[in-house]
Amino acid sequence: MSPPWPITTPGAAPRSRACGCAIKAACLETAARALAGCAPLLLAGCIPASRADAPPAPRVHPTVVSLNPCADAILAEVADRNQILALSAWSRDPRSTSMDLALAQRLPSTHGTVEEVLALRPDLVIDGRFIAPATASAYARLGLKLETVDLAATVEDARAQVRRLAGLVGHPDRGEALVARMDAVLAAAAPPPGAPPIPAVVWEPGGIVPGQGTLVSDLLVRTGYTNFSALRGLGQADRLPLERMLADPPRVILVADAGDRAAADQDRALAHPALRALTGTTRAAFAPNLLYCGGPTVIRAAQRLAEVRHQILPRRGRGTAAGGGGVMAKGTAR
Repeated sequence: MSPPWPITTPGAAPRSRACGCAIKAACLETAARALAGCAPLLLAGCIPASRADAPPAPRVHPTVVSLNPCADAILAEVADRNQILALSAWSRDPRSTSMDLALAQRLPSTHGTVEEVLALRPDLVIDGRFIAPATASAYARLGLKLETVDLAATVEDARAQVRRLAGLVGHPDRGEALVARMDAVLAAAAPPPGAPPIPAVVWEPGGIVPGQGTLVSDLLVRTGYTNFSALRGLGQADRLPLERMLADPPRVILVADAGDRAAADQDRALAHPALRALTGTTRAAFAPNLLYCGGPTVIRAAQRLAEVRHQILPRRGRGTAAGGGGVMAKGTAR
């Protein structure tokens, strides 16, 4: 599946899906940054070579600008506040943020232009793996150290990413503390020994599902589910036809949408009479910003998955509770 901020895979056309105004704005912003690729090169050419050839000695606790929302959430946990010169603007959007929204709104933000970053003069710039080559070259020419991060595909990837970023900002102990918190929550969210796994599908607008090789797929398995999509050979950001789901319905449909009109228009499949008639399938809300990032997002995602599992399984002496994300009644449309 694709995150709500734009990424591009080498050799493949970018995937797009209507996810509301925030996503459309992201696509326009990405296009503008790509078309402006010559600007950073011209800007870099105006800087004397001596500035790039004689970088200052590295600091133990370097200042940082993050242009990646997954990195934002981790840095907010492991870096000092005075180290963070800016986080990505995505973290200020409640539909795409992977960190505490109030904290993100208190910290400086940037839309990621080279000019903005240069004005801040950070010791370290963190961006996604598929940063435009022209932009990466400009950072190098300007003497700005660039580190890139990828989407974590497993919990082990997420642990490694936390440790790496914590080390980069000079606080490896805080990274270990965050990893320990992640592991503690994962242990608490694990199903009882011998419990049969629950078939579950994560459904995004338009029928996009996470298949093999995704972090949420790993989290599903660790919290007592089987990934319905992965077992049917679907990969990252594949689409699951409604007919295939009706032929062998999952026990749980985790509905991930931002609640906007564009998402609702694409979710008409969830109102299909045949799907509504299913009596053995429960739908539960699953926030879209739990799907893509590691770090502290692993904690919230694991807690939510465990909560849904506890709500749908019969428990002696206890009724079904409506949790923070809400479990929707069986066979009802959103």
